[in-house]
Amino acid sequence: MFSTATRARAPVSLFRQRLHPQQASKIAAMPPVNPRRQQSSLPAGYKEDHSKGAMLRFEDSLPRLPVPTLEETAKRYLKSVHPLLSKTEFEVTTKAVNEFIAPGGPGETLQKRLTARREEPNTRNWLAEWWNEAAYMGYRDPVVPYVSYFYSHRDDRKRRNPAKRAAAITTAVLEFKKAVDEGSLEPEYMKKLPIAMSSYEWMFNCSRVPKKSSDTSVKFPYKENPHIIVIRKNQFWKVPHEIGGKQLNTSELEQQFNRIYKKAEKSAPVGILTSQNRDIWADVYPKLKAASDTNAASIEAIESASFVVCLDDVSPVTLEERAHQYWHGDGSNRWYDKPLQFIVNDNGTSGFMGEHSMMDGTTTHRLNDHANMLIFTNALPFDDPSIRSNLPDPTPLRFNITPELQKDIDTAQAHFSRQIGAHELRVQAYEGYGKGLIKKFKCSPDAYVQMIIQLAYHKFYGKNRPTYESAATRRFQQGRTETCRTVSDESVAFCAAMADPNIPAEKCQELFRAALNAHVKYISDASDGRGVDRHLFGLMKCLKEGEPIPALYQDPAYGYSSTWFISSSQLSSEYFNGYGWSQVVDDGWGIAYMINENSVQFNVVSKGLGSDKMSFYLNEAAGDIRDLMLPTLKAPKAKL
Repeated sequence: MFSTATRARAPVSLFRQRLHPQQASKIAAMPPVNPRRQQSSLPAGYKEDHSKGAMLRFEDSLPRLPVPTLEETAKRYLKSVHPLLSKTEFEVTTKAVNEFIAPGGPGETLQKRLTARREEPNTRNWLAEWWNEAAYMGYRDPVVPYVSYFYSHRDDRKRRNPAKRAAAITTAVLEFKKAVDEGSLEPEYMKKLPIAMSSYEWMFNCSRVPKKSSDTSVKFPYKENPHIIVIRKNQFWKVPHEIGGKQLNTSELEQQFNRIYKKAEKSAPVGILTSQNRDIWADVYPKLKAASDTNAASIEAIESASFVVCLDDVSPVTLEERAHQYWHGDGSNRWYDKPLQFIVNDNGTSGFMGEHSMMDGTTTHRLNDHANMLIFTNALPFDDPSIRSNLPDPTPLRFNITPELQKDIDTAQAHFSRQIGAHELRVQAYEGYGKGLIKKFKCSPDAYVQMIIQLAYHKFYGKNRPTYESAATRRFQQGRTETCRTVSDESVAFCAAMADPNIPAEKCQELFRAALNAHVKYISDASDGRGVDRHLFGLMKCLKEGEPIPALYQDPAYGYSSTWFISSSQLSSEYFNGYGWSQVVDDGWGIAYMINENSVQFNVVSKGLGSDKMSFYLNEAAGDIRDLMLPTLKAPKAKL
């Protein structure tokens, strides 16, 4: 069960996790500005500091991320690994856990250190700094395809012209940006409680910057940098979105995009450098800046820009073609270190690509969902035809490419082609039913779809393996995510029963509901800061140099149980027709899913494992569970 390769990858797989919590669809429905929302029903302890603006008014009164007790984490950990291990392996793991948490054992010492860290007056979140470093800034694989993620927007029939589409998106995003910059964006709520909003400060006028051995992020003053970057045919253009203190309207932006469409010429693909391994890009980055003052100025213009609009010279049609375009594109017409890149194709289709280091998917989901809502409901004066006569032309950014830099570009292009070429992507747009029917079954839609994934995997492999789903911990100061371990004794029993034709449907229904309950329980605990993975990670970080590594961390079960053979999570919007990311281990799967009213869509990615077959099994599993549960619905009474 525990191959050498699996053990070797375990530390990496612990951090390469997708972070799109299941609550995202509820968050996205929030209005952008409504500073008095829900405050009257808040429990004691939550205080408003209006000096920080509406968006951040609750930040200081949010509770701190808890440190679970050793005993509860041990119990939850053993329960999570039990379905993954043989009897002998589980006995070894149980012994290691008991030694770890025993009085006077290493866990007791590490727990005291971690608790002391949490209680430090200047520590808002004991995990945040460690996690950002381990999961993102210190992570050296390329951001594309391993860290970045994408959304595919629903078609805008009114704006098939790409310049019109780009202008409408820019206008809508700038409306959202105003609320963020001014601090008037309404906080989000989970279970009627406000949640952390500090990550929004890293949304606009920001960039990731490569650096050995750990990257950094840079934030620029928004008032001094009222411009966007537009990329066409690999050429970068600086476009002010505000002139004389007045924002460009949609018609003016459309004119600017049209000028770029007319003038853009095929250029050296400098953006491909940002697709490289982070250490390699960290070596090239200072060379690129130092090659000329022009290069340095161009890089600063890109990094300080509000966001990026990529005008791609392709016309994707199918959902899979679109997914490839928004997830990675051709590697050249991008600057992958920017947190926000909006992509518009020649046929007017559009999408979004996000860089993950400083923000999770809930924030950019809300941005994209809200921007599209403004467009599709025509909530802004998108059709204002007035255009100022003195609008300056977009400014092309120049790069001086030395022979050495050209070699770096060529190397990056070859690397990108190998990376992307190794991946398979399939979209399973299942339209048999959606959350409407799932709710009639009285099931949690997210837990239900997680069981579809488990059943599909079992159909493919004949067994279940460690699976990751994200749980949001933003109810705590600087909160991000915790792991929900999807595989349970209950889910394994359900999958095994579905594979056995001798098990009656009634028993399978019973096991299915038990699996759903187990999943809902774990993800609820994880959202409350009481999951397994972050606590064990924190305890391990408390080890001092030279101290022996406890047996728990050397036990093969620890590495195996956090090797995510399935990395999954949900994010849903009626304005999207896709979203996704990559797998996180070479012999694993990245499965993103959207649960809309009448459909369930899966984005399936792997490195040559047979994504077409997994797509088929997901379709089949969705049908199997529907057929299993339909008899549980009460038949409607006949009309007299």
